[in-house]
Amino acid sequence: MTAETFDVRVQLEGPGYLGEAVGHLDGQVLFVDYGLPGEEVLAEIQQRKRRFAHARAVAVLTPSPHRTWPPCPYFGRCGGCQYQHADYAYQLTIKQEILTEQLRRIGGLTDVVVQPFIPAAVPWHYRNQIRLSTRRSGELGFVVRHTHRALPVHYCRITQPPINRLLALLQGRGAGLHQVVIRYGARTGEFLIQPAFPDLPDLPTGQPYYHEILLGRRYRVSAVSFFQVNTRPDFRALPAAIRAPWLADRQGFYSQADLLALLVLDRLELTGREVVVDAYCGVGTFTLHIAERAHYVIGIEESRSAVRDAEVNATGLDNVRFIEAKTEVALPQIREKVDAVVLDPARVGCAPPVIEALLALRAPKIVYVSCDPATLARDLRLLVQGGYRVTDVQPIDMFPQTHHIETVVTLRGE
Repeated sequence: MTAETFDVRVQLEGPGYLGEAVGHLDGQVLFVDYGLPGEEVLAEIQQRKRRFAHARAVAVLTPSPHRTWPPCPYFGRCGGCQYQHADYAYQLTIKQEILTEQLRRIGGLTDVVVQPFIPAAVPWHYRNQIRLSTRRSGELGFVVRHTHRALPVHYCRITQPPINRLLALLQGRGAGLHQVVIRYGARTGEFLIQPAFPDLPDLPTGQPYYHEILLGRRYRVSAVSFFQVNTRPDFRALPAAIRAPWLADRQGFYSQADLLALLVLDRLELTGREVVVDAYCGVGTFTLHIAERAHYVIGIEESRSAVRDAEVNATGLDNVRFIEAKTEVALPQIREKVDAVVLDPARVGCAPPVIEALLALRAPKIVYVSCDPATLARDLRLLVQGGYRVTDVQPIDMFPQTHHIETVVTLRGE
């Protein structure tokens, strides 16, 4: 590996999986940050390895018609966003191409049709939480792309305005801290700020949890528990991809997290007689809504904090139980006849023992919620080899301006 830095002209051919554009240089694959497919750019080589190299576009010689001016002054340095230089419709086109290619190349799914993305109503100011790194000076910021350095920021274009107002109050006060987390309930107005800032007595900080509302249900979310980040409601009509026949009015205030939950419920097609397993259930995000429409639900989650939250959130429901364990440990212990399984793993996907347990369980339906196309494709290949078939692939854009891809895949047992 070398760390040469020099400029080359390069024709960019297609999208990379982490937000880059891909070209070739001297027989090597070249991943170019901040370029777009079809552009010719002047690229600064930043790192060369044996089979590929990394670069960044420092000048655009032939711009794409989809190129737009990024509104954020930190774009190009901050590692949070990769696509602010592309119009939103083209961002979805790129993500669709990446998802389709990953399913084909890694998953061997050559005949599967990827449905068009469900877009965000507004692709800015959607995040309900940020994790800020600190500098010795006390400045707060995000990590510079491809480094471990913190870039001080005073405003984030993809974060909800109330969090940005808090960021302005806390900026410069992070000395001695490793990270600062700010979380916000868009429908409750509650904040969680960790750690506590005792030098700001007029600002409540150090909260153990906050609350958020999803499809009318109230959720407690502790400081270390995961929750969906895109919970800001916008007035919109439900997309056609979500049939949801139980909803009389298809217009209303829905967040992207609401739509994701509705999409999962829609693909389960519950009649009220089913036993459903919700694996990697977190604080019960899907579990509780499934319980309203199924006979019985078993939530599996290894995080003790999340399980405690889920149990609180399930108050009043008598057809839910939670198992605090790894999914690969809990699945073989289930004795009920399971009609459907919901999977929502982290980006690493399902560990091999989870796939083995799923194939042994033989639930007639699996609804797989993924935030990483590569691990999704890997797991789908194994499930298909084990006797399942993919019947629907529906991506939904939970993270505009970034390379992250959320997908809901429905599988049926043969």
